[in-house]
Amino acid sequence: MGGVLRAESLWVETFTGLRMGRFEKLVKVVRERGGNGPGGGRPWCLPLADRVLLVAVYYRTNLTMRQLAPLFGISPATVCRVIHRLRPLLAIEPAPRPVADVERLWIVDGTLVPVRDRKVAASSHNYRFSANVQVIIDADSRLVIASARPVPGNKADAHAWRESDLPAIAAGTTVIADGAYLGTGLIVPHRRRAGRPLLRGQEEDNAEHRRVRARVEHTFARMKNWKILRDCRQKGDGLHHAVQAIATMHNLAMTG
Repeated sequence: MGGVLRAESLWVETFTGLRMGRFEKLVKVVRERGGNGPGGGRPWCLPLADRVLLVAVYYRTNLTMRQLAPLFGISPATVCRVIHRLRPLLAIEPAPRPVADVERLWIVDGTLVPVRDRKVAASSHNYRFSANVQVIIDADSRLVIASARPVPGNKADAHAWRESDLPAIAAGTTVIADGAYLGTGLIVPHRRRAGRPLLRGQEEDNAEHRRVRARVEHTFARMKNWKILRDCRQKGDGLHHAVQAIATMHNLAMTG
């Protein structure tokens, strides 16, 4: 059975938002990480570029594996093997250490992602089983710097931040966050206390803080164009790998 989708410019740009040159760079990274190996079994029936596109289509559309199979002309079992083989190889590159004499501003925030796997999710304030995903972006370039492993959605952002490896990644860099990160050492807005209104300078600081911090919300909105972040059916590390892969493709699209 012949498939419909192939790693051609039309399909690549439609499902990944990447120009063909950037997609080829992504395929090269996956190849260098060992993605072209057979994985201990038979050789793959699709070339590597088609397999990378398959994972991207899965994340973009959140179709089931049975629905994806005829689009690529393979069996649902092969779709499953391709996704599980390649998803960790699409992870975002580790953030470079900040240069001492260069001012850098990062922004951190958490977002809730609905997840079917009750082992990595909990009932949160939106009454759905979800996971809390912490993400750091660069304020100037709006590129994703790092993302933490998901924690249950009923955990506060400050607690999720402390449990993650993000504080070590952000050491030596100025990081701003919203008021939910009070007590973490990050730069948060001034708090209004009962009977003590904020000073004019503090109100202005908060307005500028909101203006800059909105960039991370815009990043989340773009990342959630990948529908798997609206209802993740993957178990175990599936959500973590999805966020990492989507961050990689987001960064490539932003620099393209």
